[in-house]
Amino acid sequence: MTVTAPKGFRAAGVAAGLKSSGKPDVALVVNDGPWDVAAAVFTTNRCKANPVLWSEQVMADRRAKAVVLNSGGANCYTGPTGFQTTHASAELVAQRLGTGAGDVVVCSTGLIGEQLDRAALSTGIESAVEALSEDGGPAAADAIMTTDTRSKQAVREGTGYTIGGIAKGAGMLAPALATMLVVVTTDAVVDAETADRALRAATGATFDRLDSDGCMSTNDTVLLMCSGASGTTPEAEEFTSLLTEVCHDLAQQLLRDAEGSEHDIAIDVINAATEDDALTVGRAIARSNLFKTAVFGKDPNWGRILAAVGTTDAIFDPAALDVAFNGVWICRGGEPGESRDAVDLSNREVTVTVDLKAGERSATIWTNDLTHAYVHENSAYST
Repeated sequence: MTVTAPKGFRAAGVAAGLKSSGKPDVALVVNDGPWDVAAAVFTTNRCKANPVLWSEQVMADRRAKAVVLNSGGANCYTGPTGFQTTHASAELVAQRLGTGAGDVVVCSTGLIGEQLDRAALSTGIESAVEALSEDGGPAAADAIMTTDTRSKQAVREGTGYTIGGIAKGAGMLAPALATMLVVVTTDAVVDAETADRALRAATGATFDRLDSDGCMSTNDTVLLMCSGASGTTPEAEEFTSLLTEVCHDLAQQLLRDAEGSEHDIAIDVINAATEDDALTVGRAIARSNLFKTAVFGKDPNWGRILAAVGTTDAIFDPAALDVAFNGVWICRGGEPGESRDAVDLSNREVTVTVDLKAGERSATIWTNDLTHAYVHENSAYST
């Protein structure tokens, strides 16, 4: 159920002392080949962390032999010293693996504006190299956690090949190609262009539609590594479909672990003029704190939904909108529909459906409610 399920990969997760809790905080995933094709998407936040700046350069040739990840510090807004720490991490991994630093992706997560302890990180990398194992995926998944309450792992079996993945994220989840730290591996034989297209299609339909709190991270990275160790070359459509399944699985695990949430909310926007309109409306609703607090209070307040829809430039007739909570159409044609009392919001899963009556396109955005626990969690961040 993890990144070492596909052939040709080893991983490790160790404690280096970057976290004050003493929990594991350095992870390493290594591609032993024979293939070293890779693809990645990164945050579109203009304020990017040093590991993202480094890794964007690494991925210019769409190849990578390893990725080293640390929790316990984002290494963002840490100046030239922070970038040197990122570079030194890649150099150390490369030296120990007998490759070049330009083949090593680096990821960091944690508090912004604090320098990483380079000596501790280096010691952690040394320990991670020694601990590399074909069974090390779960340990790597544990080591990248921050405010996560559980590790996130997924695997799918194709025809003669496997795709596996790990992820971290419980806050600052908002769409921008990538929404957290994710490493996906496969032993399929996939060329660079196919890998890139497949990853962008998969993230666009999964991670990019997860909008937990509207806050975009500075460190977001989704990395796909292809070892080719199975010897199987799948059809591009089949590979993309299976990769999307893995990404969807991980995205839903992230949603269920969103900081302090009590409801997982699927916002289905139907009968839109365009898919972009459907996505725009869904995201506007997902980012409405009034809507999210209403769901927390188990109040099917459809007025807050229509107020959010009205802030968009999507095509619709304001007097023709329908809204349903869990299949109960409590708003019909911009007027009261079925009784709100018929809506049961006691379960964790909630589905909101908005019918724009403007076309035939649809899209789903996933979010969660806004709770007291979320405020408490983010009022004093610690590692």
